[in-house]
Parts: sequence; C-alpha cells; structure tokens
Amino acid sequence: MSIITRQKIVEGLVEILGKDQVITDETVLKESSLDRYRKFEQVHEVYTQPIPAAVIYVKSTEEVKKVLVFANENRINVVPRTGHSAIEGGLETALENSIVVDGSLMNKVIKLDTYNMQVTCQCGVPLQSLDDMLWEKGYTTGHSPQSKPLAQMGGLVATRSIGQFSTLYGGIEDMIVGLEVVFPNGEVCRIKNVPRRAAGPDIRHIVLGNEGALCYITEVTVKIFKYRPENNIFLGYQIDDMKNGFEALRKVMIEGYKPSIARLYDVSDAALNFDWSNGKNVLMFMAEGPKEIAKATADGIDKLVNELPGVTAVDTKLIEKWFGRLNWGSEQIAREKEEILATDNIGITTEISGCWDCIYDIYEAACKRVLEEVPDMTMMGGHSSHSYINGTNMYFVYYYNIVDCKPEEEITKYHNAINRIICEEAIKRGGSIVHHHGLGKARAHMVWQEYGSSFYMLDTLKKAFDPNGIMNMGTLIPVKNDVENPWMF
Repeated sequence: MSIITRQKIVEGLVEILGKDQVITDETVLKESSLDRYRKFEQVHEVYTQPIPAAVIYVKSTEEVKKVLVFANENRINVVPRTGHSAIEGGLETALENSIVVDGSLMNKVIKLDTYNMQVTCQCGVPLQSLDDMLWEKGYTTGHSPQSKPLAQMGGLVATRSIGQFSTLYGGIEDMIVGLEVVFPNGEVCRIKNVPRRAAGPDIRHIVLGNEGALCYITEVTVKIFKYRPENNIFLGYQIDDMKNGFEALRKVMIEGYKPSIARLYDVSDAALNFDWSNGKNVLMFMAEGPKEIAKATADGIDKLVNELPGVTAVDTKLIEKWFGRLNWGSEQIAREKEEILATDNIGITTEISGCWDCIYDIYEAACKRVLEEVPDMTMMGGHSSHSYINGTNMYFVYYYNIVDCKPEEEITKYHNAINRIICEEAIKRGGSIVHHHGLGKARAHMVWQEYGSSFYMLDTLKKAFDPNGIMNMGTLIPVKNDVENPWMF
C-alpha cells in the first residue's frame, strides 16, 4: 500500500519525532502485529500478520497531526493504539509496512471539574488510574470494563466500550461529553463540552466506535458521578430456567429499575464463576447510589424476581465476593498464557445483542450449533451482562481443546468457526453481531449483513474522512474486495 520503502518510512518518522519515539525492535514489532483475537498464536509467539515498519509513541496532538499527514501523503496504513487490550483483531497490522501509532504517553489528566461533573484527559490516560484518583475525591467515571487495569481512554471511546455497571451509568457513548480528534489530512477537530445540543447530528458519534478507521482520538471529556460504595446492595439467585432468567431481566428493566449490575449466567458459565451454583443458572444485581435509592431499587428488584418460578435466593456475601474480582490485568493474562501452554485448552468470547423477543432464541440456537459443528469443545455457554428497556446482550463464553493443528491453524479450525456461527444466528434472528468489543478485523467481513441498507452511511463516512485509505484498514470494513461484497477505494 505505501508508496515509499520501509526504510524511508522509518527515516521520515525519525525526522518528525526523533529516534527515541520510533521503535523498530523486531520483538516489539512482532508483538504489535496482532492483538488477543489471535490468542493461541500470541502465546506460542507465532506471528502470521504483516509486521509493521515501526511502532511510534506520540506525545501531543501536534505530533499526531504531523505523523498522520506524513502517512497520508505516503499511503502508509496507520493503526491507532492506546491500551493494547483489544480482542477482535482491531490492532492487527493487516497491510505491509503499517505503522502503529501509540498514544499511551499522552497520559495527562487535563482538568477535573467537579462543579460541572466532568473530567478531561488525554487519550493515553489509564482508566484504572483515572478512577483511582477520582475515588480518593469521592467521584467515579462509572465505567468499569473487564479490561479496566489495561484500558486507556482513547481506546475505550474508539471501540464504543461498555462497563460492568452500564445498566445504571450507560456505555461510553452515554458518558462522553466532548472530544479532540485528528483526521488523516491533519485536520484537528474539537467537539466542545456541553450537556446537550441540537445543532444538527450528534457528531460525537462519528468518533465513537470508529475503531481508528476514521481518525485518531487525542483528548476525551467524560462525565463523573458521586462515588458511594458504602451504599452498594447485592442480590443473587439460583434460577432453574434460562428463559425465566431473561424474563427477570426484562421485568426489571421495563419496570424502570436501574441497578448498576444486572447479570444472568447460564449453567455452564455459572459453574466457571461460582462454586455454589450447583448446576443452576445464576442471576445477580447490584443497586447503588444514594442510600434511599439503592434500598428502594434492591427491594423492588427482589420482589419482582421472587414472583418468577424456580428462583432461590443466595447469601448476598457470595455476590459481594464475586464483585471483588471483576477485572483482568496483566497478571491474569500471564496466568492464562501458562494454562494454555500447559493444556492446549483455550477460552474465548463473542458478544452479541438482541431485543427481548429474540435473545433467548439466539442463545439457544448458537449454543446448539457450536456444540454440533465445532470439534473438541469442552464448554459452551455465556451470560447476559448489559440490559436495556428493549433488550439485552449475550456474552458467549467457550472453551475448546486444540487438537492436531499448528498455532496458526487454530484460528480457522476453531475460533473463526465459532464466531461465524454465533454471528449468523444473531443476524438470522434480528440481533446485532457485536455489542461492545467492536467489529475489529475479526467480524468486519459481516459488516454488510450487520448494516444492511445503512452500510451506505458507513461507506460514505470512510471515503469522506479517509479518502486515501490509511486509517486502520481492514477494521470495520475488510481490506479485500470481492464480487459479492464490492468495496474498495
């Protein structure tokens, strides 16, 4: 794709940034060629994707602008990155001589505004560090994805992230106030911080979820909330029937309750997470906020759930114990790597969403097909963890033994096959193929089925903002053109 050589790319970047910010170490380049979608390749240190020409560390919006202009003029594929916690191939360098532009050194909290209840920070600010600082002052972002110990603010916005307390606080799209971004032609755009406006379309949504395929996010302003963990109330239940579990979530949502956590685990996933599940599905909630609101929320939910058949309450301390080990950081990833190498058994996830009238059917059909069609499965199940008045998500969790295949063959034999089945069943029944991890490159080949006639809008955005096709190619929209799904620059 690039119109200059690999050597010239590196020389040009060094001229812009200096040698210290341009990394060409072979090990770093290989590790930066993929993300955790190719987990089995990663743990075996097998790298099948094109190795980038360089990984560069930017320190300011002005540096981002200069790098993007250079890349745009020379047709160099740019993969934006901050926390490096992506798991859907969005950080893969799909084209030769790509550059990875890492914003993790842009890690300053610019302004904490407790009067207007918002905080502004650069793209590389770690979410965990931000919340730790806020907690000390009695505030929180309300955002807590499982990747919280690793994730950084720019990537959370770029992937349209959601956190485990979303039923109360919403997804990142509900928290975002304003943004600063750089487009590939060097245009720097700032979306101002206001609570709401009706001056045309909400242009924040051009940036939210763009996965680095349209622009580079340099600055983020999000809302903050009062932090009152002392008022948290936990509820937990064993429930005989998964369908009734979905109905419990539906009733809670349509009656207007706003727990911060509302989760339903099927029997298989519950067995992985709770040694007290005893072969049952598990339903749980957490209510938080002002003491009076938390109590009213918990009381109302408990009454609704107990009206359903096959429900048994469990000791709330069991849920509180689970709450204390929600997130995954580098230690858990290292331990998982050791387990995979020792056992050749691997666990991966795929998340989708659907309205209340189809979500159980998607869940049931996908689980059935995967167990019938994919060999060597050792577990297939999942949980619902983000609910709305009109539906919920399903976070499929699956494990399989890797038998008679090389590390680079695993992705085709197992992971892609499972992903495809789940996405097919979601599309067939009117759901979405992705709820919060992003399309990445892993599910980009189904973008036409996901978008339908509205693909015209995404296609037009890509061609308007990135006419030379340099921004994270292969993410959102596949690189390869074919007869059935024609798309190309």
